[in-house]
Amino acid sequence: MPKTSTGVTLYSLVYGTDAVIPIEVGEPRLRYSNESGPNNDESRLQDLDEVEERRDTTHIRMIAQKQQAERYYNKKAKVRPLRVGDYILKAKTQAVKDPNGGKLGTNWDGPYKITATASKGAFQ
Repeated sequence: MPKTSTGVTLYSLVYGTDAVIPIEVGEPRLRYSNESGPNNDESRLQDLDEVEERRDTTHIRMIAQKQQAERYYNKKAKVRPLRVGDYILKAKTQAVKDPNGGKLGTNWDGPYKITATASKGAFQ
């Protein structure tokens, strides 16, 4: 099945042609009945020549989909800069968590008050 992000099957991106299941080969269909030996070889070579182009267009489509998801997320996210005097919570690491707390144990330490700013978004 074609992936929604790429629009093509993964098999066709790797091997340059669509996969054929044995039932399709055994039954006469229009897709395979018109192909003869030399004609099939020429179309196969043409498919292999176009593989890189299909991979490039698929890559562009994947990047566009990721950018669309990023725009959607960033549209809903509210950026709030931290300042001196703000209170924050610090996430607990697995090593610091109480083993007897279970899944209902606290996941955060704090609240901590920001007293000073350091470089590149670090705080004390």
